[in-house]
Amino acid sequence: MLDFLAFSLLVLYCLAALVLLVYALNCFVMVYLSARKRKDRLAGERETLERFRREKGEEDLPFVTTQIPLYNEANVAERAIRAACAMDYPRDRHEIQVLDDSTDATREITERLVREYKEKGYQIERLARAERKGFKAGALAEGLERARGEMVAIFDADFVPPRDFLMKTVPFLVERERLGFVQARWGHRNRFFSLLTAAQSIGIDGHFAVEQSARCWNGLFLNFNGTAGVWRKRAIREAGGWQDDTLTEDMDLSYRAQLAGWEPCYLFDVVAPAELPTDINAFKIQQHRWAKGSIQTARKLLPRILSRRDIPFFKKLQAFLHMTHYAINPLMVLMTLLALPLLFLSHRWFHPWIMAGLLFQMFVSLAGTNLLYLFSQKMAYRDWWRNVRFLPALMGLGVGMAVNNTKAVLEALAGKPSPFVRTPKLGEAAEGRRGKARWYRPGRSGLYGAELFLGAWSLAAFLKYLVLLKFLVGPVLMINAVGYTSVGILTLSHEIRAKRRAGA
Repeated sequence: MLDFLAFSLLVLYCLAALVLLVYALNCFVMVYLSARKRKDRLAGERETLERFRREKGEEDLPFVTTQIPLYNEANVAERAIRAACAMDYPRDRHEIQVLDDSTDATREITERLVREYKEKGYQIERLARAERKGFKAGALAEGLERARGEMVAIFDADFVPPRDFLMKTVPFLVERERLGFVQARWGHRNRFFSLLTAAQSIGIDGHFAVEQSARCWNGLFLNFNGTAGVWRKRAIREAGGWQDDTLTEDMDLSYRAQLAGWEPCYLFDVVAPAELPTDINAFKIQQHRWAKGSIQTARKLLPRILSRRDIPFFKKLQAFLHMTHYAINPLMVLMTLLALPLLFLSHRWFHPWIMAGLLFQMFVSLAGTNLLYLFSQKMAYRDWWRNVRFLPALMGLGVGMAVNNTKAVLEALAGKPSPFVRTPKLGEAAEGRRGKARWYRPGRSGLYGAELFLGAWSLAAFLKYLVLLKFLVGPVLMINAVGYTSVGILTLSHEIRAKRRAGA
């Protein structure tokens, strides 16, 4: 009976490792797809802009509506509105909607700024809803009904678009009639604020510098990231409009638009910087929303995608891996929990071929993810080698966040609803500048106990592994121990800090 239990646990462990191997192998695929067309596609995008500037004038530019959805963003609202007004697009063809659902001092800030810019001749209005129905998706949908623009640019409150943003994105929508949306690359205003923000920046760069370019340049499904992009209003409407039945209304809409025949576009050279969360609990809020929303969108749209005969198999496969990517987190937690009992019960089952397979999975997982992040740094920064030192922090953060993201995935699979919780921002205070910021307390994750437990569990497994004189897979157990423990301690310390600030 004990042998059967041990063998069953080992089979479960190996199956989880096999699934993780598939996602790790896809990292190599993403790097290859991004690299093989990079030079030609970037040259083509630059040529499109040059041709537009050479052959067309201001009269060829369409009317654009810029939407800024806000909810209690006193620290960043003014910066976002001023940046939107500063964009060098013809004023008579540009209107700005401040979609303000705020219940705090943000309202006074937005009212003052809207009055100021109206007096200067800008086409700007503040739209405030009596009820925050549908959260961000609801605000965008209501704003769209009043939008006069043929194109709609969207910026979250923590984004600061460059002056030439519209002039570098709108021409692509003018040149390509079936282009539904343009997504720009995210930059980072506070990349080196802390080890936490540095690690986050590399993770986001991996998505934008590699994965988004790989998908766009190879005809795969591309997701809109909710901000720093421009939509064709007609594409939004034909896709069914903004819907609030998932927490990632952006991914949902962009996939529906492509299923309706609209094309996506990602512009690597257009960068819109934003603020990274400086508090681990704020980061957890963001990750929970992304993880849960992705799985909700997968449940909603994958059946339609997989049943379409006109979509190639490889494109379906990449859509599946994309929308279910956060499913690796429950598998990581499962493997962590299985490691220690397997070492006690099943060490005699660890035949050389089993160890070789697990070693291969470990090597590919580490090599694939690190290659993707290294390549992203090389593509995005001239001094990319300086960022390599933050890779271990990213690895630990990725492991430690598995508990938080597992909770989100399981909630999505169970169909448990939850509100759209925005990520608190600090504005200039998050960039290390002087000045008093309004303190928005992040929600409590309440998961540090589980994270610290898994850290201790992984350490025990690592020590047991050394007792058995096994050294090959030991580094993974050590990474797990450090990752879970670090995130658990950081979560607890940031919650204590939040309590002190709230009581101050």
